Amino acid sequence: MTLPRPPLLSAWPNRCAVCAASSRGRSGRVCVDCSARFAPLRLRCRGCAIGLQDVAAAGTDAAVRCGRCLRAPPPWVSAVAALDYDYPWDALLSALKFHDGLDLLPWASRMLADAVRAQPAPAVDLVLPVPLATTRLRERGYNQAWELARGIARELALSARPGLLERLIDTPHQITLPRDRRAANMRGAFGVAAAVRGELQGRHVALVDDVLTTGATLAEASRVLLAAGASEVQVWVLARTP
Repeated sequence: MTLPRPPLLSAWPNRCAVCAASSRGRSGRVCVDCSARFAPLRLRCRGCAIGLQDVAAAGTDAAVRCGRCLRAPPPWVSAVAALDYDYPWDALLSALKFHDGLDLLPWASRMLADAVRAQPAPAVDLVLPVPLATTRLRERGYNQAWELARGIARELALSARPGLLERLIDTPHQITLPRDRRAANMRGAFGVAAAVRGELQGRHVALVDDVLTTGATLAEASRVLLAAGASEVQVWVLARTP
């Protein structure tokens, strides 16, 4: 269920961040035409959210998994992505993540919420963000994963909590590392304090981040949540690297 928005915000003039056309409302930061043109509904692997083909071409939205996920299933039960990390979304996500592009959050939350609604998945009782290291949080001033998590929780009328999953180690940026070193880089990076483990017992958790590339960060975070008592973990990301 999407919570109603004040009429004034729905009618507020806006401008598309992609084509600069006039639009309306907080989520109008990207217009309907650009969303339709650059973010077509895709059939995606239920394991890692990699795009497989257009839903129109497939003729079905069956539960499928790519070869990699069949050979080595990830620790989460399912993954959802709203977009491919490609033009024009790569520039917008960079603005959201590194350049105070918080005006993009209503659009981003709506896109991810629509993707979650479109893919059948187990029920979720708790939405958690991938946490940032303290030094990066101070530098950036916000955690884009938490802003996205609470936005989608509002869209879907779910509970979102920061702080249950903690960042213990300020690891080097994953983007600077080759694929085969990313999992080792994240080992031991997350934890759940003993005092809050009870809040995870038997819970169905959605773990939210902005981009999924190799999945090393989300895999390590998922294992920690499962070890702390979560019944299962889903992964919800705004974009998936093709």
